Amino acid sequence: MKKLFITAIAVCTLWIADAQTLTTPQPSPTQTIKQNFGLASIELSYSRPGMKGRKIYGDLVPYGKVWRTGANTATTLTFAEDVTIGGVKVKAGKYGLLSIPEKKNWTLIITKQLDVTSPATYKQDQDVVRVEAKTMDMDESMETFTMQFANVKTNSTELHLMWDRTAVSLPITTDVETKVMAQIDQLMNKDNRPYFNAAMYYMDNGKDLNQALAWFDKAVEGNPTAFWMHHQRANALAKLGKKDEAKAAAEKSKELATTAKNDDYVKLNEKLLAELNK
Repeated sequence: MKKLFITAIAVCTLWIADAQTLTTPQPSPTQTIKQNFGLASIELSYSRPGMKGRKIYGDLVPYGKVWRTGANTATTLTFAEDVTIGGVKVKAGKYGLLSIPEKKNWTLIITKQLDVTSPATYKQDQDVVRVEAKTMDMDESMETFTMQFANVKTNSTELHLMWDRTAVSLPITTDVETKVMAQIDQLMNKDNRPYFNAAMYYMDNGKDLNQALAWFDKAVEGNPTAFWMHHQRANALAKLGKKDEAKAAAEKSKELATTAKNDDYVKLNEKLLAELNK
């Protein structure tokens, strides 16, 4: 009897141990996306339910009610710097993302609440901003609820929400211009001045090209073998319509890139020279 009792305990222990080690896939997998944006980043965390043959909007996700915009836990957005959404400045920090789906229009909500998983726990007085977004019909059905950052530019991006055949978009902007210009003004008064980066910013953002060229001149003066700096100086000269000087700068960059065995910049300069010789 004692032997039988010990055997039963051993079998029970093995069953419990086996049950404790069983791992299965999440029905609605969690996804975290970190997107570099502006001078910092945005991080999105949400769970991704699947259609699984179910009717989504108007059924699984009711119209006219607050939705956690995902499954399982609350959906969150973390802004590493201040952004603007719906004309409202949103301070850097972590926020909840909620939505109220309708057939033609959604209400997207940025809230201070980080734990809303059902309409009952939602408090409207914690809203930071509400944005009305028109629904867009997709050509193909999206099986898994998907969110992604799209059209990422220097100072703007869009958060796209897609499921079934419906998509909505949340525009997000940030003030890069003020921050970068303040840095340039401050750093240009120091000994180690960022001539090249400042010149690139001016050239890429349609600012004073003559000032950009002056900074490129300073940059190549301090780094005479930096073929990439000579190449960008050539681009600035070309934009200013100074073709002969641009050709000379491109030839110098090509020569230095050849010595450095950097084929990418050799090709870039050959392409620029071909354009300048048209």
